[in-house]
Amino acid sequence: MPLDDGSNASFYATRTKVYPRSVAGPYRRLKWALLVLLLGIYYTVPWIRWDRGLGMPDQAVLLDLPGRRAYFFWIEIWPQEVYYLSGLLILGAVGLFLATSLLGRVWCGYACPQTAWTDLFMWIERLVEGDRTQRMRLDRQPISAAKAIRKAVKHAAWIAISAATGGAWVFYFVDAPTELRAIITGAASVEVYFFIGLFTASTYLLAGWAREQVCTYMCPWPRFQAAMLDAHSLVVTYRGWRGEPRGKHKQGHGWEGRGDCVDCQACIAVCPTGIDIRDGQQLECIGCGLCIDACDDIMRKVGRPSKLIAFDTLANLEAAATARSARFRVIRPRTAIYAGLLLAVGTIMALGLALRSSVELTVLRDRSPLFVPLADGAIRNGYTVKVLNKAREAEAYALAIDGLKGARLAVIGDGEVEADGATALLEVRPDAVGTFRVMVRAERGALAGESTPILFRVQGAAAQASHSTVFLGPKP
Repeated sequence: MPLDDGSNASFYATRTKVYPRSVAGPYRRLKWALLVLLLGIYYTVPWIRWDRGLGMPDQAVLLDLPGRRAYFFWIEIWPQEVYYLSGLLILGAVGLFLATSLLGRVWCGYACPQTAWTDLFMWIERLVEGDRTQRMRLDRQPISAAKAIRKAVKHAAWIAISAATGGAWVFYFVDAPTELRAIITGAASVEVYFFIGLFTASTYLLAGWAREQVCTYMCPWPRFQAAMLDAHSLVVTYRGWRGEPRGKHKQGHGWEGRGDCVDCQACIAVCPTGIDIRDGQQLECIGCGLCIDACDDIMRKVGRPSKLIAFDTLANLEAAATARSARFRVIRPRTAIYAGLLLAVGTIMALGLALRSSVELTVLRDRSPLFVPLADGAIRNGYTVKVLNKAREAEAYALAIDGLKGARLAVIGDGEVEADGATALLEVRPDAVGTFRVMVRAERGALAGESTPILFRVQGAAAQASHSTVFLGPKP
């Protein structure tokens, strides 16, 4: 855009490609271990079987959209229980807040799917094209047969991993063995192929091409993670009080009057986002700790103490610069609040699962007409009653009403009265929802006014449920 001095400036900056160098050390080994564990879980869980009985899906973890159920081992979630999904989302969010307040961006550095697949893709890239220096040299070379073969092999491996990723995601929504056969033989639905293609393309683009740009520009988490951090959060830090003034060091020379940092830039070379941790806390830092491994290796070579770059708190960093000490405080107001929320939501969900009934009752009152006066002076209201039978066997539920003296029920189906009395028997198929039209008749003298609170109750052999509503009538 034009500036006052007449020059032109652009707000767009061409991406500077990052070539992370391989590194060895405890944090790199931890990242490999978690990568194998997390991707192993992702790829293998759809193949775990769980016996639920005749006619029920035997996949341990399944989101059955046509059947409108979610299965997680012994837990079965119905659409009416979507609040459990809300609870899981709350647990995930608060757990992320707690982890961040304690350990900084530990999620971004070790468990985020973008980090895991990017690590895997970069490993493939190093196998095919070599380490940092070799990759940089290869990219500068003009196109040749050898270069084209290397690039083709790398991208073919990336696409294969991406396709496995897309297929694994689809397997969480269908029976994995059955759908795999259908995919291979071309018998799968258009929707299945579409979503496999979608997740294949997104994995290939985000982990293979975008990489650190996802963390820097696309992900919202770096923008508000600062609200979760404080001076006592463990983050990757450069101990400038010990490293400065930095500079090259020749073997045999002393260390008086200078810092331990030899300005080798190894920390920059291994960083997956290409930043210099010595510049302080930055939005791009994902807290992976690879710069710690690289710096510790250099410190060993020059005979200086390790942990020039380390996981530390800003409070301790400031205290150490003035020869004081500040211990890491796990229990702080924000961590106590997050832990309390986790405990409360987790307890509520656990109790809800443990105490939930095998039957649920929903009652919808007719809105047109609100009520019908009968020839004998009585008033009639209509209701739609839905009984959810979560049991594996058919169940007969006794339906009754509390709060309306002398009320009589009529259950209507196919134009005929199936029941007429103070109670009615509702037959519901196993693992299904039974829908019934129920007419409630009451004498005018039994009404408390225009609106009388009532309670529908269903009682089965082993479970019961209730639903409150109102019975409407004319003005007194």
